[in-house]
Amino acid sequence: MRRLPEGDFARIVNLGLPHDLEQIEATRYNKQPVGLQEEALVFQRPVTERLTRRKYREVAFSRKVREAYGYRCAISGLQLRNGGGRPEVQAAHIRPVERDGSDSIRNGLALSGTLHWMFDRGLISVAEDSETILVSRNKVPGDVINRLIRPGGKLLKPADPHNHPHPENLRWHRENVFGQIITGVPPLWE
Repeated sequence: MRRLPEGDFARIVNLGLPHDLEQIEATRYNKQPVGLQEEALVFQRPVTERLTRRKYREVAFSRKVREAYGYRCAISGLQLRNGGGRPEVQAAHIRPVERDGSDSIRNGLALSGTLHWMFDRGLISVAEDSETILVSRNKVPGDVINRLIRPGGKLLKPADPHNHPHPENLRWHRENVFGQIITGVPPLWE
């Protein structure tokens, strides 16, 4: 990688952008009222190619975790299926891959989409006993808790004890994700 002189950079940008870009952008977002007789406009979206780097994820992780929990959410206890009969439960990493978590079943929980989102954002976790569901009550309203958490507030675990969440992964989640303050994000509920 080398630094480009400003003149070279400007030449590259000018070659890649149309000369009437400002006019194109000004008319693209014209706020004139649309009448009922006008045609529907077709917008040709540009296609961009992107190269990304991320840590490798084991493809079988999702299938194995979901099977271990019987396609049932570990926190709500619900076994939801879509219109085609497919289970809607997701495999959540307890310690994320980006934070050096493994693709072991013991680093996974089967969760519904909403509870997966809440778990990843530290709104819910699992206590030291590896079964009591913890809720960040100052961030999650009581009626949400009552609707989403299993009666008794205990984690549903796989039938095979070899597939139970590893206590070390749960500890890591409690200490590094649960109850953390996310800066720059508006409050979830008001």
